[in-house]
Amino acid sequence: MNTTTDYFKIDDLLSEEHLIIRQSIRDFVDKEIKPIIDECAHEHKDVPDLMKKLGAIGALGPYIPEEYGGAGLDQMAYGIIMQELERGDSAVRSAASVQSSLVMYPIFSYGSEEQKRKFLPKLASGEFIGSFGLTEPNHGSNPGGMETRLTKDGDHYRLNGAKMWITNAPVCDLAVVWAKDDEGKVRGVIVERAMEGLSTPETMNKWSLRASKTGELVFDNILIKEENILPGVKSLRGPLSCLNSARYGISWGVIGAAIDCYETALKYSLERTQFGKPIASYQLQQKKLAEFITDITKAQLLVWRLGTLKNEDKATPEQISMAKRNNVRMAIDIARESRQIIGAMGIVGDYPNMRHAANLESVITYEGTHDVHLLITGADITGINAFV
Repeated sequence: MNTTTDYFKIDDLLSEEHLIIRQSIRDFVDKEIKPIIDECAHEHKDVPDLMKKLGAIGALGPYIPEEYGGAGLDQMAYGIIMQELERGDSAVRSAASVQSSLVMYPIFSYGSEEQKRKFLPKLASGEFIGSFGLTEPNHGSNPGGMETRLTKDGDHYRLNGAKMWITNAPVCDLAVVWAKDDEGKVRGVIVERAMEGLSTPETMNKWSLRASKTGELVFDNILIKEENILPGVKSLRGPLSCLNSARYGISWGVIGAAIDCYETALKYSLERTQFGKPIASYQLQQKKLAEFITDITKAQLLVWRLGTLKNEDKATPEQISMAKRNNVRMAIDIARESRQIIGAMGIVGDYPNMRHAANLESVITYEGTHDVHLLITGADITGINAFV
C-alpha cells in the first residue's frame, strides 16, 4: 500500500537543506497550529503571537538576505515553507505570505538602504506586523484604477483614500500602501501605525480565513515624509511584482491544504466500515482518492519546475499566474470532494476538510481571481487582451 503524497519521488529533486526546512516547519505546525486552529477558526480569533512564532522559525521573508534579518534561503525553500504552513491553515500561510511577499519584498526591492535596515529586521522577527494596501472598495481586479492619492504638500505629501480586504490591517504596525501621485504615477508608501489620520477598522462576520485579522486601511490626510516613500519604483510594476511573489507562495501553499485533506480522507476511508468492509474498498471512493493523489502530484511537479525557474530568475508572471490558478482550483476541489468521503462527520471541527474548503474560497479570489488568471493565460497564448 502506497500512502505517501510524494508519489513521483519529487523529494529526490530537493536538497537536504530543503528537506530539513520542511520537517522543521511541519513539526512547528503539528505542535503550535493544529492543536488550536479549529478553536481559533470557530472563535474568529488569530493564533496567539503567531507572527513572533513565525519569525522565530525563519518563516518571514526567508529569501531576504541575512544582513537584513532574513534567512537568505532560495525560492524553493520559500515555497516549501508556505506549503507546510498552509497544511495547518490558509490563514497562517496568508499571514506569512503577506509579511514576506507583500511587505518585506517591496521594501527590499524598492526601498532605500535606510528603509531596509529600519524595517526589515523587525518584520523578519515578527516584532513588526505588516500589511499591504492595494485593493480598494471600487477597484479589485483593476488596480490601475486606484483612487488613493498621494499629493504634494510643501516638502512632504498628503495621503488620502482607503483600501479594503487587507490581511493584518487591524493589528499591523506598518503598511506598504500604493497610491497615485500628482502625475498619476503609482508610488509605494510606508505608512506607520503612529501616523495621525490612519484608521484600520476590522472586517467581521467572515466565513473564511477566520483565524486571521482582516480589515480596512483608511487614510485621512496623513502627512507622509519623503523618507517613507519607496524610491525604487514609480509604476504599477511595483505592486504587480509583489503579487507575483505572493502568487508563487500561494501556488505552493495550497498543496499543503490539499495534502491535509487527502491524508485525512484516506485515513478515514480505511477505518470507516459500511456493509461490513472499509469504505476504501468501494470503487467510487477509490476513484476520488486516485484523482486526489494524481492532481496533487501534478501540482507538485508544476511548482517544483516553477521554483527552479524562480531560482534562475526566469519565471514569467504568466507562468506564476497559471500555477496559482491551477493549484488553488486543485486544492479547493479536493477539499470539497474529500469532505464527502468523510460524510456527515466532515462538517465538524474534528476534521479539517470543511475549514480548508472555506479558507480556499478566499484564496481562489485574492491575489487575482480564478477567472482573471484564466484571462492572463488566454492573453499570453493568443496575444489578444480580453480584459478590455
